[in-house]
Amino acid sequence: MRNASSPSELSESFISRDPDDDSLRLECGVFGIYAMEDAAAVTVLGLHALQHRGQEACGIATSDGRRFYTERAHGLVGDVFTGADLIERLPGRSAIGHTRYSTAGGSHLRNVQPMFADLDSGGIAIAHNGNLTNFMTLRTKLVAEGAIFQSTSDSEVILHLIARSRGLKIMDRFVDALRVIEGGFALLALTRNGLIGARDPLGIRPLVIGRLGDAFVLASETCALDMIGATFVRDVEHGEVVQIDDEGLKSFKPFERKSARPCLFEYVYFARPDSVVNGKSIYEVRKRMGRQLAIEHPADADIVVPVPDSGVPASLGFSEQSGLPFELGIIRNHYVGRTFIQPTQHIRDLGVRKKHSPNRVVLEGKKVILIDDSIVRGTTSVKIVRMVRAAGAKEVHLRSASPPILWPDYYGIDMPDRHKLLAAQHTIEEMKAMLEVDSLGFLSVDGLYKAMGHEGRDNKAPQYTDHYFTGDYPTRLTDKEIADSESESDGLQLSLLANS
Repeated sequence: MRNASSPSELSESFISRDPDDDSLRLECGVFGIYAMEDAAAVTVLGLHALQHRGQEACGIATSDGRRFYTERAHGLVGDVFTGADLIERLPGRSAIGHTRYSTAGGSHLRNVQPMFADLDSGGIAIAHNGNLTNFMTLRTKLVAEGAIFQSTSDSEVILHLIARSRGLKIMDRFVDALRVIEGGFALLALTRNGLIGARDPLGIRPLVIGRLGDAFVLASETCALDMIGATFVRDVEHGEVVQIDDEGLKSFKPFERKSARPCLFEYVYFARPDSVVNGKSIYEVRKRMGRQLAIEHPADADIVVPVPDSGVPASLGFSEQSGLPFELGIIRNHYVGRTFIQPTQHIRDLGVRKKHSPNRVVLEGKKVILIDDSIVRGTTSVKIVRMVRAAGAKEVHLRSASPPILWPDYYGIDMPDRHKLLAAQHTIEEMKAMLEVDSLGFLSVDGLYKAMGHEGRDNKAPQYTDHYFTGDYPTRLTDKEIADSESESDGLQLSLLANS
């Protein structure tokens, strides 16, 4: 779910991201249920389980078969959807929900989902996880043809495409829209009489099907099914569209068949450890990453310490493989809340202690192997290393349970531009010096594939979306291609003027 940005948009931003915040963000989680009493209350629980996928805003749309009801707001699910009158505010036996992060300039209430539109064929609400790589191209074309946009989100483009389709049935219109968009998406649509789910042709973003009694459930992760006591049925396949109504579930595969390439970062970082994504346990995969990391980058040390919480499973695997004891040398504070830009750099430098505190008894006098899930810009990493050293660690050996991040993402991860990615700009030795560690090691790309259960990366037909490590983007990047072309043209014109 991508947003257009302009100076005016940026000035309206609801929340500013700490410039030293080094964490990656996935922009959304989606949840839908059909044929369930008090559907809104169940959806709230489902969104609670998906809160890790987005913490800036959330929304729910419901239908009672006659009318639609929507509620959207900034804040956490538990803060927004409260009160004994929730079912009165959001009645109906079907619902979809959304929890989100946003990119710069996009934290506005008008961008919060689900988004609703009244069409000549009836109302429709949509919730979208992912990014469209031809969003600006489509938006520019639609505006030129007279379309009026109420938001800066790429999700609204999908509504316009549905509205402009000449299909007779809402399902036909929905598929017509999907044929036009490019990128990664897991998409839910709520109509008056049913629920529709779709996954992009490569299966970049995840989507699963569950059952709760007679009700069908669609969700970004299986942890949402577990939260409400639903039974996992299967993943929505890559390129599949499912329609759920009173007749049950129907499956459609309107796209040209391609090999699946799910996002590797779901396994590295985004999905909850208790989820199963595309048939693989996130917890077990992350432990195998740690084992492989220990094989590739051992160190003479006393203890293995995770950067909590995402580094814990990999640290357990590293500990098991190396024979070194696993210790909680860093304690995470789970009650931090949002991190706003602080007035001075000194206060920002202290900010890491709001989230992580050193366990001095464990660290003092020890040679420490510090395990993190990934290293993006290195700003948080160097603060944690300094904190561990200040607690008395004799040596600090930093290990990343993912390969070096070399390229930006365009499919739903809020990732810095390439010039801000530490590994894209520096050698291992340079990074080692900048991060102030005694040694530094990254899991290899082939090592990550081994942890996923493969012999290695098939360079002719990659099994996953892994462009952030390899530069091998799985789809066309239409908007970027046009922007780069325009930039080159502007640069050429300036050069000609300078030499004239």
